[in-house]
Amino acid sequence: MEGGAFAQFIPLILIFAIMYFLLIRPQQRKLKAHRAMVENLRRGDQVITQGGLIGKVSKVKDDDEIEVELAANIKVRVVKSTVAQVLSKTEPAVDTPKA
Repeated sequence: MEGGAFAQFIPLILIFAIMYFLLIRPQQRKLKAHRAMVENLRRGDQVITQGGLIGKVSKVKDDDEIEVELAANIKVRVVKSTVAQVLSKTEPAVDTPKA
C-alpha cells in the first residue's frame, strides 16, 4: 500500500517539474536579462519604452529613473524598469592618460 500512495504523487511531481522547466525557469532568465539591461543603461543609449516611446537617454537621474530625450528639447522622466529594449548602446568613455 505504501508504494501505491507514492505512485499517486509521481504525476504531480512530473507536472511540477515540467512547469518549472517550461514556465518558471525561462521567466527567471528573462527577468535577469532585463534587470542587467536596465542596470547598464547610460547616457546616449537609444531606448524603446514599454509605452512605445523611442528616445535617447540624456541623463541617468537616480537608481530607478532616467531622462529620455524624445526630440529636440523634449525630455521626459521615465522609470528605468519600463525600458523594454535598447536599440543602440554607446561605448563607455575610456580615459587615456595625458602625457
